[in-house]
Amino acid sequence: MSQPQPKSPIDLDEIRRSMSEQQASGASQRARTELNAFARQIAEQFREHSHSPSMLIGEIRIFEGLCLLAVGCASHFFAGTAGTLFSNHILGSLVFAPVMTVLFLQIVDAYQVQAMRGALKMLPRVLGSWLGVMGLVTIGYYFSRSGGWFDRGFLLTWLGSGIVFLTIERLIIAYAVKHWARDGTMERRAVIVGGGEAAKQLIRSLEQQPENDIRICGIFDDRDDSRSPVIVAGYPKLGTIDELVEFARLARLDMLIISLPITAEARILHLLKKLWVLPLDIRLAAHANKLHFRPRAYSHVGSVPMLDIFDKPIRDWDSVAKRVFDIVFCLGALFLLWPVMVATAIAIKLDSKGPVLFVQKRHGFNNEVINVLKFRSMYTEMSDPTAKMAVTKGDPRVTKVGRFIRKTSIDELPQLFNVLRGDLSLVGPRPHAVEAQTRDRRFNDVVEGYFARHRVKPGVTGWAQINGWRGEVDSDDKIKFRTAYDLFYIENWSLFFDLKILLLTPIRLLNTENAY
Repeated sequence: MSQPQPKSPIDLDEIRRSMSEQQASGASQRARTELNAFARQIAEQFREHSHSPSMLIGEIRIFEGLCLLAVGCASHFFAGTAGTLFSNHILGSLVFAPVMTVLFLQIVDAYQVQAMRGALKMLPRVLGSWLGVMGLVTIGYYFSRSGGWFDRGFLLTWLGSGIVFLTIERLIIAYAVKHWARDGTMERRAVIVGGGEAAKQLIRSLEQQPENDIRICGIFDDRDDSRSPVIVAGYPKLGTIDELVEFARLARLDMLIISLPITAEARILHLLKKLWVLPLDIRLAAHANKLHFRPRAYSHVGSVPMLDIFDKPIRDWDSVAKRVFDIVFCLGALFLLWPVMVATAIAIKLDSKGPVLFVQKRHGFNNEVINVLKFRSMYTEMSDPTAKMAVTKGDPRVTKVGRFIRKTSIDELPQLFNVLRGDLSLVGPRPHAVEAQTRDRRFNDVVEGYFARHRVKPGVTGWAQINGWRGEVDSDDKIKFRTAYDLFYIENWSLFFDLKILLLTPIRLLNTENAY
């Protein structure tokens, strides 16, 4: 696919100068690396989300199933026998046919992006699936009536209407998919990690794929210009690997493709230590490697093989299911707990001067800074928005009401509004304040890979909290254990796991001893 076009022409000298300055700076890997101006300019062009192909396919499945159901209802209304709409046979066929058609279309690979682009080529399979399902409906309808009469007018009308609908709908979808691919609405955005000849071969291989949906946003490499040119196959080198971490937090990327030979094990491991904290798919290009693995170890872009290193957690339809879960349970919690929240607000107001709510900046998904709501538990003049000084037992900054609501976690209830707003999830790694630290060190300085907690949306409650790891962080081990529990949650997420944590939260948190 074509390279992203910056707002101004590519200035090779400017890119070389920015890269040289970054390589000469020798900044600490633990410090946040600032992007050079050119890379930031490119990142701004990819701030908007693209539409995931798997999400699109799922939406088309639902759309086709519902439309075939609607066509069936309309066919019976106009051509069926009056008074039979709610019979068991009619209702059964109205449900059975759309579901089975979607299943048959899945079996014949009609729900692939390539198949939806080539509508005319795929049309015989699509219509054949519909005809086969309607044949089963007719046979089942006939024998369920013990060989007696059945509504031929309804079935023939539904059959013909379904053929017309599927033909027109698939032609429209083919046009739409091609349009979305051209304007960038439906694409997978990727950056290449590693430059030189290996990156050039990879880019050429990707560009030769007729159904390539990868949009290459740029190249990142730590090597100097003599080993890794500033422009590779028409794509600019945007910065170092440290800069890539910051770039990925600004741009909406989907994938990192490492263009290194598998034999460069030490360098690959060095890269992964920095990159695995990002909520992206990480792939190792395998098109030029002589080593071969089992077919299941590979994913493909067209015919270009990739070794799957990391997958983005809670993605696509999983993220939709989790969001629905959050909204449903959050509304239920607000309905049940609003008297507690009102009483708490009144108690805070009577106990000390100042606002009822306290706003604190914390790290959210992909390390973005979010504003988290809490009931105020400290005296206003002593509050600590940065959380640089952790609350300790008997802390004089905490009010009388504050001690109770912190102990019972009632102070966290306003975060339900953060959940509705989309900043938080009900369940996930707890978001820590941006300046949070243990003793005199920030959490990311204590735990290598600490920011991997931010590969998913943070939560009001979490696996670490119900296992006792909440409250004061006065030792390195406490933040290490919290991080370990959070990473376990991310790798083992399911809706059932979320439900389990949610149900255990009120029981476990009331018995916690280290919350002040």
